[in-house]
Amino acid sequence: MLSPRLSTVLVVLCLVTGCQCGGGGEVPTVPEKVVGHCVYMNRFSSLEECRDYVGEWTDEAAVEDCKDQGSTAVLGSACNLEERLGYCFLGGEDDRWTRISFPGVDAQKCGSMQRGCELFGGGVFDPAPVCGGQVQDSGGGTGLPTFQQPVLNCVDPKPGEPPGMSPGGKVCTWEMISGATELGRSFMDYASCDRVRTQRPYYPVPPAENAEREDARMGDAAYVAEANWVRSQIESTACVCCHSTRAPKGPSNWYVESPGNFLNSFNPRGLAMGAGWINTVGFGTYPREQNNGFSRAGPENPHDSIFVTTDPVRMMSFFESELFHRGYKREDFAGQTYGAGPLDEQRFYRPTLCENGEGVAADGTLSWRGGKARYVYVLEADATSPTVPPNLDLPTGTLWRIDVPTDGTPVSSGTVRYGVVPTGLSQRFPASGRPDSLVSGRTYYLYVLADLIVPITRCLFTLP
Repeated sequence: MLSPRLSTVLVVLCLVTGCQCGGGGEVPTVPEKVVGHCVYMNRFSSLEECRDYVGEWTDEAAVEDCKDQGSTAVLGSACNLEERLGYCFLGGEDDRWTRISFPGVDAQKCGSMQRGCELFGGGVFDPAPVCGGQVQDSGGGTGLPTFQQPVLNCVDPKPGEPPGMSPGGKVCTWEMISGATELGRSFMDYASCDRVRTQRPYYPVPPAENAEREDARMGDAAYVAEANWVRSQIESTACVCCHSTRAPKGPSNWYVESPGNFLNSFNPRGLAMGAGWINTVGFGTYPREQNNGFSRAGPENPHDSIFVTTDPVRMMSFFESELFHRGYKREDFAGQTYGAGPLDEQRFYRPTLCENGEGVAADGTLSWRGGKARYVYVLEADATSPTVPPNLDLPTGTLWRIDVPTDGTPVSSGTVRYGVVPTGLSQRFPASGRPDSLVSGRTYYLYVLADLIVPITRCLFTLP
């Protein structure tokens, strides 16, 4: 299983975004010994949680783990929540367990709690009586997938298709959630959806209620032509990796093959994102000229659709009409300013001062907390927090970034020196050469991630 601290971060991300990863199985039999407990405010969900340190924890290790949560451990007693949805069991190595209590009484949240614990957190969920023992099967898994960075895949066109627009008649497609192949071609024919599905949490979700209902508009040739255009645009983009019956565990909510009018498989929020009524800049985008003429909402055009398209105005107009047809107005979504969930939270995150020795020492050694890392940044103090490729992961003010490759071993605190790339890692910024020197007495931003969108340290330090 994953480390308890990292798993907690992942559980929260899953609860917000949905996912498909490892964990699940029988509820473990854990020791009766409880070293202590920790009540803390989850920094991502802003909800109070409680964790028990069960089994062979030392007092010192429990105190240190609770300190990582921003709280103080209470030794010698367990959590005592009167109302809870269940436990999430994490760890187990050397008979040392973390038992997280999920507070609440809303049985409708039982399934999402299980997904958060098992599919993304790598733990085992034990439902409380309020969940009735009825939680959905997690489907197992093989562990937490490492985020695979996008690659540009250039191949010959399929037999019978015209030459591609790239040199040599190749068809070039970014294997990225915001990527698109050439207009009129299928993304699945020219790119790997397996890579794409590591870039966003994916798991099957039922379509909107009554999605297969009769729809009189399907007798309107003009409407059908527009709906077919929208579907063809989507099929040329990476959206189809999760929103199709060809996804490995089934579609995630709406899907292009939904019988009748596939637009009826959308929930209203998805339509609002398509219409540009909810800001979706946080999902990331390519410039049109790098993406076969396709684009979507970005910092320069924040009110565009979430859907990657060759015609943003036409796409937004269609989804806006769909919302009007269902009786919705823009004002109905006024409280949903941003649509990217934890991606937006991370993008707008403003760091505070490091409090536990994190930072860069006088000899250049980097120290952080929370475990091993795949991404390490040093930025100017006022830089925007980095998030996702292709356009939000190297914000202005980035001074240095190193990456661990997908098949590489994450690095530990204290093993990296500023400007020195460890063997087996790559320097993402600057593109070549050494980074700008840090200045004694100046404040900088240390940003360290266990994997993309899983930060473990993000705080301001002053160079000695």
